[in-house]
Amino acid sequence: MQRNAYLLCRKVAVPLMRARQMSVGHGLTTVEVDDKSGIAILTMNRPPVNGLNLELLQDIKTSIDTIESNKSRGLILTSSSNSIFSAGLDIMEMYKPDKDRVRKFWIALQDTWLSLYGSGIPTAAAINGHSPAGGCLLATACEFRTMLPNFTIGLNETKLGIVAPKWFMATFLNVLPVRQAEMALTQGKMFTTDEALRVGLIDSVTENKSAAISECQKFIQTFEKVNPFARSLTKQQFRQKDLQQFEDERDNDLEAFLFFINQPSVQKGLGIYIESLKKKAKQ
Repeated sequence: MQRNAYLLCRKVAVPLMRARQMSVGHGLTTVEVDDKSGIAILTMNRPPVNGLNLELLQDIKTSIDTIESNKSRGLILTSSSNSIFSAGLDIMEMYKPDKDRVRKFWIALQDTWLSLYGSGIPTAAAINGHSPAGGCLLATACEFRTMLPNFTIGLNETKLGIVAPKWFMATFLNVLPVRQAEMALTQGKMFTTDEALRVGLIDSVTENKSAAISECQKFIQTFEKVNPFARSLTKQQFRQKDLQQFEDERDNDLEAFLFFINQPSVQKGLGIYIESLKKKAKQ
C-alpha cells in the first residue's frame, strides 16, 4: 500500500471524545468537539480576514492533526468572521519576502493542503463569508461545502498575476468539470453563492452560520453506518493520484514558487495590488 493510503489507514478510528475546546500553536484557530456527535469544528481566527500567513497555516495543520489524533468523527472548517471565510494567502508573505520565511510559508501551505485534502475523516466547509484564492483552496479540499448567501468564492490568482500550482488546479478539478474549471481559473472568476451552487462548486446554501454548521454535521452523519476504514480507503482511491503527484513534485513546486514570486514583474503586480487595497481602506 502506498504511503498516503497507509497514513489514511492509521488515522481511521471513531471513539467519541468528551466535549472540549482548545487552541493550538499561535492561537489563530480553535477546535471544539461536540460531545454528542464527536464532530470537531475548526475555526480560523486571524482578524480581520483570516489571511493565510505562516502562523495561521501552521495552526490549521496542527489543528487537523489534533482532530485526527483525538479520533473525532469528522471535521468542519469555518471562520470566526461574519463576512470572510478566508481572504486567501497573505500577500505580505510574498511581497518583498524574507528568504527563509517565504520558504517556510509555502511548505506550511503544502502541508496544510495535504492534511486537509488527504484527511482520513469526513471533512466539510461552512463557508460563512467571502472565499477567494487560498480560501477557496481550503474549502474545495473538503468533501462537502455549504455557503451563506451574498458572498463569493473562486481561485482568482490570475487577476493578481499569479499562476495557481497544479495541486490548486487538481483540487478545483475534483469539484468542477474540466471545461468549467479551466474557464474559471484562466479568467480568475469569482462565483457568487448562487453561481457556485449552480455549477457545483458548493453543495448547498444556508441562511446563517448556525445553519451551515448544522448542514455540515448532517453530511458527516451520513457516514454513521458506513465502515470508516472502507470509507477512507474509497476516498483515498479517488484522491490518490492528486496526492501522489503532489508528493512526487512538492520539492520542485517549492522551488518553482520561490523563483516565480521573486520575479520583478510579479513583485510589481503585488505592489500595485497592495496599494489598491490601501486606497480602498481609506475610502
